[in-house]
Amino acid sequence: MSRPPFPPFSPETAAQKARLAEDAWNSRDPERVSLAYTEDSCWRNRAEFITGREEITAFLARKWRRELDYRLIKEVWAHDGNRIAVRFAYEWHDDSGQWFRSYGNENWKFDGAGLMSHRHASINDLPIRTEDRKFHWPLGRRPDDHPGLSELGL
Repeated sequence: MSRPPFPPFSPETAAQKARLAEDAWNSRDPERVSLAYTEDSCWRNRAEFITGREEITAFLARKWRRELDYRLIKEVWAHDGNRIAVRFAYEWHDDSGQWFRSYGNENWKFDGAGLMSHRHASINDLPIRTEDRKFHWPLGRRPDDHPGLSELGL
C-alpha cells in the first residue's frame, strides 16, 4: 500500500500531503484515517502514546464521540526530506454544547511509500463562545474557498 505524494517533499507536495490529511480527518472516519499510517505507526497525542493502526482507529473513534461537529484546518509550517511539520486548529463542541478551538503542532515522519510512521502532536484547547467560531462549512471537507489559518489570523 502507498499514499502519494512521496518523500522527499517539495513545498507543493508537503502542502498537498497536509491537505489530504486534513480532508481525511474532517471525514471523521477512523478507518479511513488509519490507512494513511504504517501498520506500526507511533503517535504521541497530547500525553497519550499510541502504536499501530488498531490503536489509532480506537483512539479516533473515541475522540470523535467526544469532539462533536469537528472541523479542522492544517497548514504546513516546515518540511525537509521525509518530514513535515504542520500547525493546525480545529473547532468542536462537547455534549453540553460548549464550543472549543483546539490549537496545535504536529511533527510527521513518512516512509518511502508515503505512509506516516511517526506523529507527535501537542494540542491546547480554548473554550470559545458559539459566536466566536470561525470554521463554518458543512461537515466534511473544507471548501477550497474557505480561508486557511493564516487568512483567518489564527
